[in-house]
Amino acid sequence: MIRITELRLPIEHAPEELEAAILKRLGISSKDLVDFIVFKRSYDARKNIALAFIYTIDVSVKNEEAILTKFGHDQHVRPSPDTSYHFVAQANSQSDNSLSERPVVIGFGPCGIFAALVLAQMGFKPIVLERGKQVRERTQDTWGLWRKNVLNPESNVQFGEGGAGTFSDGKLYSQIKDPKFYGRKVIQEFIKAGAPEEIAYVAKPHIGTFRLVGVVEKMRQEIISLGGEVRFQQKVTGFEIKDGEMAGINLESGEKLAARHVIIALGHSARDTFKALHEAGVYIEPKPFSVGFRIEHPQSLIDRARLGPHAGNPLIGAADYKLVHHAKNGRAVYSFCMCPGGTVVAATSEENRVVTNGMSQYSRNERNANAGIVVNVDPEDYGGSAENPLAGIDFQRALESKAFELGGRNYEAPGQLVGDFIAGQTSTEFGKVIPSYKPGVHLTDLAQALPDFVIEAMREALPAFEKKIKGFAMHDAVLTGVETRTSSPLRITRGSNYQSLNVRGLYPAGEGAGYAGGILSAGVDGIKVAEALALDLVKQQS
Repeated sequence: MIRITELRLPIEHAPEELEAAILKRLGISSKDLVDFIVFKRSYDARKNIALAFIYTIDVSVKNEEAILTKFGHDQHVRPSPDTSYHFVAQANSQSDNSLSERPVVIGFGPCGIFAALVLAQMGFKPIVLERGKQVRERTQDTWGLWRKNVLNPESNVQFGEGGAGTFSDGKLYSQIKDPKFYGRKVIQEFIKAGAPEEIAYVAKPHIGTFRLVGVVEKMRQEIISLGGEVRFQQKVTGFEIKDGEMAGINLESGEKLAARHVIIALGHSARDTFKALHEAGVYIEPKPFSVGFRIEHPQSLIDRARLGPHAGNPLIGAADYKLVHHAKNGRAVYSFCMCPGGTVVAATSEENRVVTNGMSQYSRNERNANAGIVVNVDPEDYGGSAENPLAGIDFQRALESKAFELGGRNYEAPGQLVGDFIAGQTSTEFGKVIPSYKPGVHLTDLAQALPDFVIEAMREALPAFEKKIKGFAMHDAVLTGVETRTSSPLRITRGSNYQSLNVRGLYPAGEGAGYAGGILSAGVDGIKVAEALALDLVKQQS
């Protein structure tokens, strides 16, 4: 196929105009065009130019070689790369029904789902252990905190089928390097499971929370249909390691599971499992992460600032943003997990602590825009070291406990108007922006919620962001605290073979292990680790 890039059309063009543009660009007639697919579609919404879609198209034509020769060194007409997925291994057919030690995947978030799915598709019949519940039951428990102030520590935004990504914007874009196009495999599996087909080509695809529920269920069903098992409410409490090799897993139920090939696909909040790994002697090191608050503005304000006269165009949808500021104290302040037309959600997994996150539905039509505004934290800030690799967890917990206290000790979150935060005064009433966080927001002085260096950097950054997005530092915008789980505070370090540095057969993967950040990158990492495990297993069986 031939790939055409930078094909520009007015945003409200008729469908047949795309084919006409392809024919014109290649200088061919319709009889020479076999087929085409849209690989990517972005938009150009700069304020002073005509609104336009920009396409990348893969085209199948007659006389392909002649056309490529005609365009020579034109970088916008080139051969299409092979983006299809190719399995690296297949289970030995003679051992399909006698795998006495099947691969085990711990965790069923995006990373665990794709690790298990790819292993199942290769015939290895994985066993998945998920501490939480099935996604629909889990949704009920999550609403229990949001509506009734009742937390289930084992079934919430962090724990359960689908992982933390289920209660998010469902973003499916990432800045990871992906030379083998594993991201396409992730996208295609989501579409096969019921996600909108447009996620294959829009520039910033997302699914949204409610749609993710059904998608995750269908992916689980495929794993099971291929011989895999998905066991819910199976909390791992210990690891059996003998002579530097994985031997087994201990479950809270008392069951001991023999396992020589284990993928650790934990989310960033599986703190007790991190502790169990550390106690078993698995090498772990502290890593940087970020902390801050959620900020909310009217979505209409963000649309006007970002899209100008194009604001409100339904073909574009709600506008997003990405901001960064390097503060004088040496800290980076940046927007994180921006959710257009979404809500701020309660995301704690531990009692008597408050954690915030952001979520959007597919429509992105809620009144407010929200994003994390966070500041980098290094191991030196929280006492992390080789001897104390779990120190970041203690740091997070202290901040989350303080937020619980500042919020009134009932799972309401502490909040403050942006104008008051910059001025250093306690807020007493909301203005034009009503916060979306449930169970509720208790106005206070957020300077008490985070370390001084974080507050200092944020107070400098907000007016700087105003210069990029008019209205960003508006007095009535709302800050809600605290955002502490931006990424894992540790890394379960692995080698080039994707196995733990000091435990053979243990495959750290995904966000909790420190190797991903978001649904797409976690899914890609799950595929990579599944491939490494499969190749090792085939080698041992041969």
